[in-house]
Amino acid sequence: MTPVVAITMGDAAGIGPEIIVKALAVPSVYRIARPLVIGDRARLVRAAEIARVPVTIAGVAGPDDATFSPGRIDCIDLALVPEDLPFGLISARAGDAAFRYVERAVALAKAGDIDAICTAPLNKEALHAAGHRYPGHTELLAELTGTPEVSMMLTAPNLRVIHCTTHVGLMEAIARIDPPLVERTIRRGHDALVHAGIATPRIAVCAINPHAGEGGLFGQGEEATKIAPAIRVARAAGIDAQGPLAADTVFFRAVRGDFDLVVAMYHDQGHCPVKVLGLEAGVNITVGLPVIRTSVDHGTAFDIAGTGTADERSLIAAIEAAAGLSAAGSKNAVK
Repeated sequence: MTPVVAITMGDAAGIGPEIIVKALAVPSVYRIARPLVIGDRARLVRAAEIARVPVTIAGVAGPDDATFSPGRIDCIDLALVPEDLPFGLISARAGDAAFRYVERAVALAKAGDIDAICTAPLNKEALHAAGHRYPGHTELLAELTGTPEVSMMLTAPNLRVIHCTTHVGLMEAIARIDPPLVERTIRRGHDALVHAGIATPRIAVCAINPHAGEGGLFGQGEEATKIAPAIRVARAAGIDAQGPLAADTVFFRAVRGDFDLVVAMYHDQGHCPVKVLGLEAGVNITVGLPVIRTSVDHGTAFDIAGTGTADERSLIAAIEAAAGLSAAGSKNAVK
């Protein structure tokens, strides 16, 4: 039986509702997953009207009430946002609702009622305005599941990237990086790929400074003190980890096929190469949670929200990834 994938609606003022109705209007999605939206039914109806998507939005109490039929979107309707909520504007109501959708999804996952969570984008400023002080979905899910540390992994065609740090400023990221963190990130990425069927993943570990520090000429010796010791520990454990390698060439090599995974040190170092390959194909996977979680690799796009022009392909890819991970029987894997 195909897995039940709970899709959280994200920020109601963004493109989440639109990309959900567009993605779930594609019949092939129902061949790989049983999608169940957690959000506001009225908002999905409005998004379908704006985008001219011919689907029925059905309110359900839970997975047992859903039909999972093409042409009908099953929605656990939390009814948290007003019908006249404007698109494209920061709203504490929308921020709180986005939190509640994720909260319900985690509860369903803990109860064993769903197999995976796939998240539409939330807006961090709106989330904070509602009093939920999380940098993003990753940290929110970690706290709700009681997980002390997780890693963000992005996937795109021919490229996988896992991050040592994510939603912090660059100076803070560099301060946070130390050998134990780098080693744990390498190990989480390695284990995820092994669970996905790659027996001996080839892992490239990025440097922090240009040209990997040029032997200490650039930076303050971070490659030697923060990264190289972690690689030595990983290699001693039998992990094929190489580096520290210059970030300006390592992603090209990974796309070429030299590596199965790149370990990035900070947010933009890892995000930029993935997004250059195409936002429509990128998927965000949280590695280390006790539940499977995937997401689109883009934000709420307030500038186009409510116009009917949002691209749903990243969400379709994220649903496919969630279903694939569920079918593989692994909560920490990526194909």
